[in-house]
Amino acid sequence: MPLTDLTLAQCLALRPELDEPADLDAFWDRTLRTARAAGGSPRFTPVDSGLTRITTYDVSVPGFAGEPVRGWLHLPAGADRPLGCVVEFLGYGRGRGLPHEQVLWANAGHAHLIMDTRGQGWSTAGGDTPDTVSLNGDVPGFLTRGVDSPDHHYYRRVYTDAVRFVDAARAHPAVDPDRVVVTGHSQGGGIALAVAGLVPGLAGVMPDTPFLCDIRRGAQVAGAPPYTEIADYLSLYRDRTETVLTTLSYVDAALLAARATAPSLFSIAMMDDICPPSTCFAAYHRYGGTKDLRVYEFNGHEGGGGHHRREQLTWVRALFGSSRELDDPVPPSLHDLRLA
Repeated sequence: MPLTDLTLAQCLALRPELDEPADLDAFWDRTLRTARAAGGSPRFTPVDSGLTRITTYDVSVPGFAGEPVRGWLHLPAGADRPLGCVVEFLGYGRGRGLPHEQVLWANAGHAHLIMDTRGQGWSTAGGDTPDTVSLNGDVPGFLTRGVDSPDHHYYRRVYTDAVRFVDAARAHPAVDPDRVVVTGHSQGGGIALAVAGLVPGLAGVMPDTPFLCDIRRGAQVAGAPPYTEIADYLSLYRDRTETVLTTLSYVDAALLAARATAPSLFSIAMMDDICPPSTCFAAYHRYGGTKDLRVYEFNGHEGGGGHHRREQLTWVRALFGSSRELDDPVPPSLHDLRLA
């Protein structure tokens, strides 16, 4: 697999100038205040996943416009105190899947909250959250949905859902609100970066070969979808370039990442033709908090795979300050509280 973008030396020196809307902060402040004012409470319903060492809940969180967004909450059986929590956002096309499928973080002794992505779930894992907004004029995919205006854009809804999932994690009695980490691969990594810029006080952020960063450049150099959706759209609607790119700047995770303050662990793959490394480095260089980086020079969009999961496990363990969060069985009072 050849290099698809700049060399590592060029990416390390890269400092792109990105067009930032003057009202970016005001836009997101208004969006999130409106979503929180819509009210509603998260619901956690216990389910039998078939796993005996992990307790799983079917989750519904009021997201954008109060619309229910599904997910899973996994807790290690036997937790006797509030745990550090990893909130995970999923890659493009993925849904939350089945309750037994994604249990790495709970097996490591942490709470793990997974967010379904509205309207997605046609690929490796099924989704259960519809997108209630139907917009015409887009090419297949999500990047050009509502691209006429930032108020209408698809990722405005998704980022709002993600912030509300962090709110729900912090409010859950089994979670220590001061130890919440957000993470995700590809689309999930871009969402995690956006959330890091929108939610103060996170314990950490782990963007893994992130999508939705320096979106203009992604549309220009990516060799495979989803960034190619933008190029396909603009090849048809030649007079809409500035409108489209202005709308997308409101959801560009590289811009929002500059507002983040939490420590971060990035991964970037140098042969990635889906999320070109220069776009990922744009977010890394602009990131506002302390940052660490793992580069996989000879990998594509899969990045570090299991090797990087090992890096993340070690990083989160050090961040949460304990290699083991479990000791004694759950007292009945805490167990009852979780099921309320």
